[in-house]
Amino acid sequence: MSLPFYQKHHHHYDRGYRSTDLQSTLSQYQHEEKRQSASRSSHLGLKSSYTMREDRSQKLSPRAKRTKHLTPFEDKENEGVDYVVPIFRGRQEYVSGITDTEEDRIMETAGYVARRNLFSTGEGISVSRASSSLSEHSEHYQKKSRSVEIREKAERLALKKTIDDTEDFHRKINEDMLLHAPIFIIKPRSHTIWETQNVKLHCTVSGWPEPRVTWYKNNVPIDDQAHPEKYKIEGGYGIHSLEIFKCDFEDTAQYHASAMNVKGENSAYASLVVKRYKGDLDDSAFPPKSTPFSFSVTPYGFASKFDIHFVDSFGVSFGKEGETLSLGSKVIIHPTIKRFQPEIQWYKNGVLLSPSKWRNMHWSGEHSTLTLTHLNKEDEGLYTLRAVMGEYYEQYSAYVFVRDAEAEVAGAPAAPLDVECLDANKDYVIISWKQPAVDGGSSILGYFIDRCEVGTQHWTQCNDTPVKFARFPVTGLIEGRSYIFRVRAVNKTGISRPSRVSEPVAALDPADRARIKCRPSAPWTGQIIVTEEEPTEGVIPGPPTDLTVTEATKNYVVLSWKPPGQRGHEGVMYYVEKCVAGIDNWQRVNTEIPVKSPRFALFDLAEGKSYSFRVRSCNSAGVGEPSEATEATVVGDKLDIPPPASNIIPTRNTDTSVVVTWTESKDARELVGYYIEASIAGSGHWEPCNNNPVKGKRFICHGLLTGQKYVFRVRAVNAAGLSDYSSDSEAIEVKAAIGGGLPHATPSPPYDITILESVRDSMVLGWKEPKITGGLDIKGYYVNFREVIDGVAGQWHEANIKAISERAYRILNLKENTVYQYEVMACNLAGVGTPSQPSKPFKCEEWTIAVPGPPHQLTLREVRSTSMVLLWQPPVYTGRNPVTGYYIDIKEADAGDERWRGVNEKQTANKYIKIVDLQEGARYVLRVRAVNQAGVGKSSDLTDPVLAQTKPGTKEVEVIVDDDGIISLNFECDQLTPDSKFIWSKNYEPIDDDSSRVSVETKGGRTKVSFKDPSEEDLGIYSCVVTETDGVSSSYTLDAEELKRLLQLSHDNKYPVIPLKSELAVEILEKGQVRFWMQAEKLSPNAKVNHVFNDKEIKDGDKYNMSMDRNTGIAQMVMEKLEDEDEGTYTFQLQDGKATNQSSLVLIGDVFEKLKKEARFQRQEWIRKQGPHFVEYLGWEVTPECNVLLKSKVANIRNDTNISWYIDEREIMEDEKHEFKDGVCTLLITEFTKKDAGVYELILRDDRGKDKSVLKLMDSAFDDLMSAVCKVIAESASQLKIQSNEEGIRLYTFVNYFVDDLKVSWCHNDGKIKYTDRVKTGVTGEMIWLQINEPTPNDKGKYVLEMFDGKSTHTRDVDLSGQAYDEAFAEFQRLKQAAIAEKNRARVTGGLPDVVTIQEGKALNLTCNIWGDPVPEVTWLKNERELIGDDHCILKFEAGKYASFTITCVSTTDSGKYAIRAKNKYGTETNDFTVSVYMPEGPEAEEEAQTEVKKK
Repeated sequence: MSLPFYQKHHHHYDRGYRSTDLQSTLSQYQHEEKRQSASRSSHLGLKSSYTMREDRSQKLSPRAKRTKHLTPFEDKENEGVDYVVPIFRGRQEYVSGITDTEEDRIMETAGYVARRNLFSTGEGISVSRASSSLSEHSEHYQKKSRSVEIREKAERLALKKTIDDTEDFHRKINEDMLLHAPIFIIKPRSHTIWETQNVKLHCTVSGWPEPRVTWYKNNVPIDDQAHPEKYKIEGGYGIHSLEIFKCDFEDTAQYHASAMNVKGENSAYASLVVKRYKGDLDDSAFPPKSTPFSFSVTPYGFASKFDIHFVDSFGVSFGKEGETLSLGSKVIIHPTIKRFQPEIQWYKNGVLLSPSKWRNMHWSGEHSTLTLTHLNKEDEGLYTLRAVMGEYYEQYSAYVFVRDAEAEVAGAPAAPLDVECLDANKDYVIISWKQPAVDGGSSILGYFIDRCEVGTQHWTQCNDTPVKFARFPVTGLIEGRSYIFRVRAVNKTGISRPSRVSEPVAALDPADRARIKCRPSAPWTGQIIVTEEEPTEGVIPGPPTDLTVTEATKNYVVLSWKPPGQRGHEGVMYYVEKCVAGIDNWQRVNTEIPVKSPRFALFDLAEGKSYSFRVRSCNSAGVGEPSEATEATVVGDKLDIPPPASNIIPTRNTDTSVVVTWTESKDARELVGYYIEASIAGSGHWEPCNNNPVKGKRFICHGLLTGQKYVFRVRAVNAAGLSDYSSDSEAIEVKAAIGGGLPHATPSPPYDITILESVRDSMVLGWKEPKITGGLDIKGYYVNFREVIDGVAGQWHEANIKAISERAYRILNLKENTVYQYEVMACNLAGVGTPSQPSKPFKCEEWTIAVPGPPHQLTLREVRSTSMVLLWQPPVYTGRNPVTGYYIDIKEADAGDERWRGVNEKQTANKYIKIVDLQEGARYVLRVRAVNQAGVGKSSDLTDPVLAQTKPGTKEVEVIVDDDGIISLNFECDQLTPDSKFIWSKNYEPIDDDSSRVSVETKGGRTKVSFKDPSEEDLGIYSCVVTETDGVSSSYTLDAEELKRLLQLSHDNKYPVIPLKSELAVEILEKGQVRFWMQAEKLSPNAKVNHVFNDKEIKDGDKYNMSMDRNTGIAQMVMEKLEDEDEGTYTFQLQDGKATNQSSLVLIGDVFEKLKKEARFQRQEWIRKQGPHFVEYLGWEVTPECNVLLKSKVANIRNDTNISWYIDEREIMEDEKHEFKDGVCTLLITEFTKKDAGVYELILRDDRGKDKSVLKLMDSAFDDLMSAVCKVIAESASQLKIQSNEEGIRLYTFVNYFVDDLKVSWCHNDGKIKYTDRVKTGVTGEMIWLQINEPTPNDKGKYVLEMFDGKSTHTRDVDLSGQAYDEAFAEFQRLKQAAIAEKNRARVTGGLPDVVTIQEGKALNLTCNIWGDPVPEVTWLKNERELIGDDHCILKFEAGKYASFTITCVSTTDSGKYAIRAKNKYGTETNDFTVSVYMPEGPEAEEEAQTEVKKK
């Protein structure tokens, strides 16, 4: 029987007690039902007369509850599964099982087959309410069963027909396609066979959607893929079979086929008995008589149904540590069958319990009891009693709370809980526990761990200093012995009571179990006697591998490693060494006794310091090499205390309980759970609501006082400790959620009722869901109708007794041509809401229009500022032809009808569309019209106005490819309510939970869809909707290009390749060493590299010096020198986790010889550089002054180093031309010419050695140098200038220096100048000129000077035209005339002295040359007066060239200043001379005077 409405809300029947698996099953079932309901069209809410008849006939007994898989459930009260509350409205409806009588079953089957044959022949299109006779059914059934070809034809026809035709056909005619639970038309038949024979079980199943059939053997699913040699399962078109090959006696069992779809589940049973020849029976195959049969052959057959009820059940219970608590319930099963007892199971938090010293279980045949003999906080949780009877079960749950015992010392903390032993080894184990919720009023300082050897009562404290971390490594265990542990908390006041002891754990190394023989001693004491095999002669073990720091706190560091591969047959032990980072000083930690386990905990390390660790293996043969050292590890807590939870929201539940939800702590690692505390508002006194941490984000706090206002807070817990308290919640009054005065508990009325289809006796309604849900999910709808005759409305009648979940419903048994009105009511957990306004009157008549009816259930999703997605359901009435597509219209909400515009130009076959290019902030309404061959149908109702705006905090679906290459679509929502769910769809069709293509995983506020095997089948639009939110939704389009990109990324992540910055390369080092190296983009501390030469691995040693810098990603190998045997292929193989890469370098043939030669040269170079040497050998450069500078850069020079220059082996003596400064030796050669060509040498020498640099400046080298000199000369040329002279016009430029190697040519108006006597070129000093004599107008134009340096041409140009030419020509004329005048003017060309001294009485004769054209006139002057010739002074001018001056007898009066003047028309020239006459004093004077005259 069903529980009454009020009783289901009693404090001991809270929905939160349901297990996670039960909740998951219900959630998946409801999700599947919603998905299938959303995908169908004309089947929404439709009920045929046959279905109603079947419902009325099924009032014999309630349908039995089918068993689920007995999977343990996990959570207790922390999942938001809703109550299932029936709403009673004056009637009750019971659903029966399969008809028991054979006659009814035959009639049902025959009727089904007859109707299907009727549909296939097309003899009728309407649903008849009249019952067919048994003979007619049998006739159709026989007709159908006579030919197997009908199914084969149906297969061929199904392939040829279009999907739309098939859907339309079944929608309008085929009742078998309407949603209904699976029905076994033909059940499997029981068989009795002999051993080694094959058997085949057949069944035929009907149902829609098509049921999924699973075969079971003794309630265990049969996996034919795992045992293809034993089983073969086939199925198709409703026919299913199980074939068992070569049966043996073990195959004797009960087999059943289970068919399930969204409407329900059904099973059919058959027995298989495998007979063995007499004498071969195995008695062990039968169960002992004392074993209770949970399922077996009953008087009612294999498909018997049981009603299981719990009476006087236990409720929410409160206990105290140390007390005894019993939970019990009376179990009533109907029908009662003697010799058949139920299987009673107890669960705690979804985990099946078994009897132990802490709990006893008792079943009296009617009453089941679970006794907790000594309560501890570990016993707190959700307890479930399950009674299983055959295939049916029922269960009941309630929560048990355990309070802390009184502390031995007032103010001491409560005891820790859940002490567990982890990672046990030979002499080491890690103990973990959970921190208590109560700290006694002061912070917990830490915990003490105690151990006790099993079989003794002696407890030993394992740590001297309290540890705050809730994990602790215990060392020093004796191998082979078993131990139990307990933990005590300590604060400044005292020490808590000890926790419940852990389960015993043996000190054994799991890796060595294959070499250890174990047997329990008698009597059992918990000890294990260990005997090791005799060791053989051992070898020194190799280094351990994979050394890592598994845990690091401020109290200890735990190391873990793998045993060495090289260890012989003898066991190994280990020495652990530590070293402060940066100091190569290793210290052995366990100096006296080596450890046996590959785990070790180090204590007494300095907090905040960095350490590196390594391990050595040892045995009787000695101590091996150390392992690779770990990366530097800072001593300190690496696991942070979690941040507090947030957004604490209390919700009313019952009169004594409140549901508390919260947002989980962000970025919390290794979270254990949450503690919830409650306080009466204003009291300031806090009490724990739970003493065992709960996971999830929801908890029901019980034991509260009715009518009081409470506030709540939450703390997160992990091994590092308890978080800070969350902020206090809002105060809430404790009262029942339903009936407790909560406003708006029931939903508001639905609205916009419309007709989707109308036939002669039925109509299909559609409506919009209520705008206010009352804070709870809408569970269904009720429809009422009434007749309207001549405008007068009649009494309301109920159209449906059972609530319907969809927003479309067919009302049957109406009167044709009668007008009806309708009203709709929504219901939720609070009850049935207010009826909607009566619809407008609708006439029930057959629609005969050719076009389709209106689409319905328009839904808007993914509303953004510029886009939104519209979904709809196809019209129920399709017209005369199937619907081929849809048109979507949109307009602004306030605009008139003339503003409607189409969204799509071409009709779309989809039932969704994305509208883009919207105006942000505008409000829109939309409608949909269906199309068939006849035309466009009636438009749907308008959507409610929607604002085109992206809400703050909107998140989109994100695609992620993880390290394992799994592609997933991820969506996160921070607006979840306790009842919110994530619903994923593909192309806006819900994704099945058991989809073969994807898997859906949801945790907290995050959900993801992971692709199992991505392919083109997965292309489409994936969308996610969050229920119970303000329209939170998003989508992601997976197209072919995106899939290709994701598959490539998936491959890269699944088979990762370490990216390389540089492939394997080789270089020669300074000393001639050969360095092989490669560089990765990034490496972790665990990266490794292997070196391979010619397919053989090489190791670090004398020849090869190998190293790896993980920070820079550089792996290198250095060889001192290359030998002939080193020719080959070198490979570096990188491995970093599962990522790999390698790079190879081939050094053979000429490449290897060149490298070897270069290495040898580099080594010689290194030796050379030990003394004075050249950094840069001799080279040359041309200075701006066009000089040549020889220079060389030297190094390692001392004061006594001798520097010498040579040319052609002749030393150049030191002068100012060469010098040494700043490590550079130079030699300056001015005006470099061919005579300077030769071989130059620069020699450095001292007692450390000698180095020489040679520079050959000959042949081509000399030509290159001269070309550079010419280039500098050409570049130094000034701009061309114009100069006029008496001969013509001269163009010229100046260079710094000129050599004949610089080839000079002139161009006039782009043509080469041919040199003549009139036009000449030349070089005068540093001037390069072009002389144009007697210029004419033809000489006007652009002149270009081309200077070719041997490699390139340098130019200078000038424009000799226009004013430039005129001015130059005028100047030339002037200078020409001046030259003529200068040439022809009169002049005295010579012969006259400046002074004449003569003795008195002598004769004076002076002669000079005269030049001039015309012949000048000659005049003599004395003392600036004209002198007239006479006998004393004879003046002559002969042949126009010679003038003479003669004094026959000189006297003193002849002394004076004389001058000769030549004058013609071009000019006058005067030449002065002085005549001095003296008196001689003696003979000598006379001779001297004569001599002096002669000299002159």
